[in-house]
Order: sequence, then structure tokens, then C-alpha cells
Amino acid sequence: MEVTVVQAVRPERCVVAVDGPSGSGKSTVSRRLATAIDGIYLDTGAMYRAITWAVLHAGVDPQNADAVLKIAQETDLSIGTDPAAPHFEANGIDVDAAIRGPEVTGAVSAVAAVPAVRAMLVQLQKDIIAAAPRIIVEGRDIASVVAPDADLKVYLTASAAARAQRRSAEDATDVTATEADLARRDKLDSSRAADPLRQASDATTLDTTGMGIDEVVAELLSMLNSKVSS
Repeated sequence: MEVTVVQAVRPERCVVAVDGPSGSGKSTVSRRLATAIDGIYLDTGAMYRAITWAVLHAGVDPQNADAVLKIAQETDLSIGTDPAAPHFEANGIDVDAAIRGPEVTGAVSAVAAVPAVRAMLVQLQKDIIAAAPRIIVEGRDIASVVAPDADLKVYLTASAAARAQRRSAEDATDVTATEADLARRDKLDSSRAADPLRQASDATTLDTTGMGIDEVVAELLSMLNSKVSS
């Protein structure tokens, strides 16, 4: 009988690190992959967005690192890791919709650049990973910082045009404005001092330009099957 990926990884621990810029398809693909291996899904970017929401909700300047850290330390995050219905609450408030809004999107890079905030959330991410038998983790620095020993490390990317098209379709926003915003966030995320966006040296690059979601998931399943069966 042919051994499927689910059968291959179920008996043991499995960590998959998915990194890449905004609009590369990380979230959709990671959720599908988590479902395929009967694992959980962690969106680390949403964690920074939830803290950013709390910062803005408190009326704090996202550029004020000390004040941002204080809010982060005082914020109680509730993180749902079901890939079919990932869910976030901050201090008991449902923030699933709010953290995807333009205000949070415009401020999240500044909040994520605060080293102490990153250190706090990275530790929380590591704790969640350690407690999970099978987990797909997506973000900017997963393979290089959060889960350097992941079973599979993938860097998803796509052309700037493709990324903008995808994100504008998700958010119902203007493509040109979206492409400019993605370029702004790429520059900020890649140039920050603490854990900048970069590809881990041992991560496999997968350019998803022109690929459908099912194609990308199938490719990742193939990669994972090769890793766990070798």
C-alpha cells in the first residue's frame, strides 16, 4: 500500500516552517497543508497584528518602542490554531477582522520591529511549537529564528504583480495601491534590525507565480513526504 504524507508524519512530531513576503500565499497554503497532515496551524504574523491592534486600541504611538512593549506585555492573547478556523482574541476581544484592517496593516511593521516584542512573541511561538505533535508555522523568520530545526523549511515567494493581485482580491483594494503597500512592508521587514525577513540558508524556495493553491499544496506535501520518509 502506498504511504501517504498523513500516514508518514502522524506517528512522530512534524514541524514545517513557511516563510515569505506578504501575498506569497503563505496563509492559505499553510492552512491547507496543516489540514492535510492532521496538524495545527500558527499564523505568527497575526500575533504581531493582534499586538498592533492592542497598541492602537490603547492610543499608543506604534513608533514608541517602550510604550509598545508595555502594551504587548499587558495584552492577553488567545490563539486558536485550528487550520479550518484560526482565531485570535486580545484581552477577550475578537480581533479576527480588525487585525486585517488598514490601520493595523499600516502600523504592524513598526510594532514587529521592536526587539523586545519580537523576543516575547518568539518565545510564545516556540512554546506552542513544542507542545504540538504536528504543526505548520508561517511568518517571516520561522526557519531562521523560531524553528531552525523544522523538518521542512520553505520560502514561498511570487512576483510583485502576482502578490498584489492576490492581496487586493482578498482585501477588495486597489491593485496599484496594494503593490505599493507590499513594497513598503517588504522594505521595512527586510531592513529591521531584529530578525529581518530573509530566507534561511537551508530553506527551499518555491515561486508560486502562476501556480494554483492545489498545485502549491501538492508540491509541499511531496517535499514533506520526501523529508519524513528519508
